[in-house]
Amino acid sequence: MSIRKRTWTNAKGDEKTAWVVDYVDTKGTRRLKTFAKKKEADTFAATAKVEVREGTHVADSASATVKQAGEFWIASAEGAGLERTTTNQYRQHLDLHIAPLIGDTLLSKLSVPTVRDFEDKLRETGRSPAMVRKVLVSLGSLLADAQERGLVVRNAVREKSRARQKGKDRRQERRQKGRLKVGTHIPTRGEVKAIVGALEGRWRPLLLTAIFAGLRASELRGLRWLDVDLEKREIHVRQRADRFNDIGRPKSEAGERTVPIPPMVVNALKEWKLAYSRPITGRDDDGNVIREDARPSHLIFANGSGNVESLGNIINRGLIPVQIVAGVTAETDEVDENGKPVLAAKYTGMHALRHFYASWCINRPQDGGLGLPAKVVQERLGHSSIVMTMDVYGHLFPRGDDADEMAAAERALLS
Repeated sequence: MSIRKRTWTNAKGDEKTAWVVDYVDTKGTRRLKTFAKKKEADTFAATAKVEVREGTHVADSASATVKQAGEFWIASAEGAGLERTTTNQYRQHLDLHIAPLIGDTLLSKLSVPTVRDFEDKLRETGRSPAMVRKVLVSLGSLLADAQERGLVVRNAVREKSRARQKGKDRRQERRQKGRLKVGTHIPTRGEVKAIVGALEGRWRPLLLTAIFAGLRASELRGLRWLDVDLEKREIHVRQRADRFNDIGRPKSEAGERTVPIPPMVVNALKEWKLAYSRPITGRDDDGNVIREDARPSHLIFANGSGNVESLGNIINRGLIPVQIVAGVTAETDEVDENGKPVLAAKYTGMHALRHFYASWCINRPQDGGLGLPAKVVQERLGHSSIVMTMDVYGHLFPRGDDADEMAAAERALLS
């Protein structure tokens, strides 16, 4: 490896000077890299010498751009059989966030300061803290894939210390969102009672299961009769339907779980099963259409064709109308012909019912809840860790130091 000074005269007759690093890379290929200053050439030569000796050096001319590596990364994800929802999210992160800002950057030039600058640009262009964090995770995954392909030596995202920053991002995200509030994000007991009283038809068993079993909407849409044991009053979560209506495994290992259900849900499912029938092509000898009762493999809450029900239908035809009937509404900015505010459903997403289920599990029996320990609540919800459960719902757990309980503890201590 050598460093030499190069002098030449340009077309205008001006004398120019540069410093050239002449070396052989790990593949035995001669490389030349030019620098304006000798100090820069010396720094590169020292680094390259170590990398060549360790077999980790990648020349700029042999390096791909971030966007090119991103295409390889997505192809790897598709080849590994990841869910379409996941690969679609990767594609969005690449096309909407990564490529526009650093897509033309060579991987070999992607350093920790470059990643920090990219992170700053994401924030400056209006991305939320949660989105910034997700995009950086995707960029780290992209670079890990590029490392395995020999396109880059360093994973600048992984090198960048994220432990402290990750905690700061999460705290900032929680501050922006605020705590989940009963009556704002979580239906109250009175609201749930009104909703339950207004349920009827095909949406009754589905929404009752959402309220009193806490299943995610994707898990409800993928629930089969073989996943429900009506005798033992249990639901076994074994699969889910993603937003493309594709059936797959639960979101995580913890998502596969058994959830007990109360008598109201059991009775609603029994009634639904008795009423359930699905037309199939074919007629008997008398010309009557052949119909078959619910088979174990059938989806419980399928659409009219026996396929996965769309989330939009569940919300727009089930959740929202029943709230209007039950009077669980909120005023909008619109007014009717009489000048009165137009009312709309108060809760617009199925996750509100899951939030209620979590609060029901947490609340004390004297408050109409189950009073379950945090670990059991985590298992019922299918969270991958107790940290997630406590981050979202920790403030709902009884403090155990209210006036009545302290008075009882005092009497027990001094008696």
